Amino acid sequence: MENNIVLKMRNIHKIFPGVRALQGVDFTLRKGEIHALMGENGAGKSTLIKVLTGVYGKDEGEIFLDGKEGAIAIHSPQDAQKLGISTVYQEITLCPNLSVAENMYIGRTDGIYQNWKKMNEDTEKILKSLDIPAKPTQQLESCSIAVQQMIAIARAVDMDCKVLILDEPTSSLDEQEVAKLFKLMRDLRERGVGIIFVTHFLDQVYEVCDRITVMRDGKLVGEYAIKDLPRVQLVSKMLGKELDDLSDIKGEQKAYQKEEGAVPVFEAEGLVSDAGIKPFDFHIDKGEVNGFTGLLGSGRSECVRAIFGADRVTGGTVKVKGKAVKISKPLDAMKNGIAYLPEDRKVDGIIGDLSVRDNIILAQQVLRGFFKPFSKAEANKIADEYISLLSIKTASKDTPIKSLSGGNQQKVILARWLFTHPEYLILDEPTRGIDVGTKIDIQKLVLKLASEGMSVTFISSEMDEMLRTCSRLVVMRDRRVVGELSGEDLNQIKVMSTIAGGDK
Repeated sequence: MENNIVLKMRNIHKIFPGVRALQGVDFTLRKGEIHALMGENGAGKSTLIKVLTGVYGKDEGEIFLDGKEGAIAIHSPQDAQKLGISTVYQEITLCPNLSVAENMYIGRTDGIYQNWKKMNEDTEKILKSLDIPAKPTQQLESCSIAVQQMIAIARAVDMDCKVLILDEPTSSLDEQEVAKLFKLMRDLRERGVGIIFVTHFLDQVYEVCDRITVMRDGKLVGEYAIKDLPRVQLVSKMLGKELDDLSDIKGEQKAYQKEEGAVPVFEAEGLVSDAGIKPFDFHIDKGEVNGFTGLLGSGRSECVRAIFGADRVTGGTVKVKGKAVKISKPLDAMKNGIAYLPEDRKVDGIIGDLSVRDNIILAQQVLRGFFKPFSKAEANKIADEYISLLSIKTASKDTPIKSLSGGNQQKVILARWLFTHPEYLILDEPTRGIDVGTKIDIQKLVLKLASEGMSVTFISSEMDEMLRTCSRLVVMRDRRVVGELSGEDLNQIKVMSTIAGGDK
């Protein structure tokens, strides 16, 4: 292999029943570079990583690694680890109840690590050398998510990893934590480690990466130096179509005008739940798209969970179309025409082993009652309709939903709620962790539903997405409402100053 290349994957193929997940993909990683692996959900990024780490066997192709003669065989994650290929996932895979030092050396067979004093001393050296703010003896669960990820990276580095794969490592981190992680990544780059960085955050790619490999529909689109690929071109290559700017979405939204004398679809006064939010007032009108915004932990999600009855409501009054109602559980909300797509689709949304069809009809089946099941023909017709309407990519309606990409899982959950024909739809982080193409599809759908009279509350961590989609924003800080913005005040500077200053 060439001197500075640490990994070469050539002509990689992987076929699952009904899906060609990888079709002749090439990937090259150099020593001392941070290389972004980009593509929409379903592009094949995860499959390529799983082939490289031995989770899946490849059907065709070769893998070459620096220092090894000829093509190598990787049959398991343990094989990959022995070859110096380590992965740190978004979900930490360490043991929270053990100390930092124990996590560093768990599973290592060296006899010296039965010596606790030496284990703690060696851990201290590694933590200091990588500038990780943790002590060897503290329990891992007492560290922040960011520090836990750094410890997972430190463990990989100490096991002489040549290739470090970071799979969506920044999804749960705030800006300061991301900055610390990037510093560590740059330090490792200086030491000659090749880093594969899988992420959906375009800004982060341009901040920390040297090269980008783009995939689409299981194929390689190309490999580019970061300086040679402007953001607009990256988005275009990921989507497979020209896209000058995302801002054209806003053009489809008409400025929201409340009808004179119209009664709100939903209104709450002094609403509070046991999730720690302060009492808040809220209303939404027919055909309006509004949103809750604020920093992570500000209480955005807790507000909509209170509206839907997903958290226990401990005070306040609620009206639906002017009539006082009691919403103490999600079924009450559903019976009042309210639907809710939750923030964490894996925990609160999908039922992984059920088919796409069964996931789509689930909410409406709950409303009908399980003694009135849909016939197979009815269920198939409904599934076909929504798979087509939302362009859900699936081998068939019988495919278990857990086999779909994240973006397509999200579309199935959206289909589930649209099939209940709600008057008021709450979307909490509907585009988190999904590709830019699906994000645009969902944003356009939200504006289309609003134009047809549905009321939508939209929550996103991405400010530009909120500004493109919403005509009114409720601003939050420290679990209380600190302002409301609309019209000319609906801009990033005003939102940030409201969060910082709390001026109404």
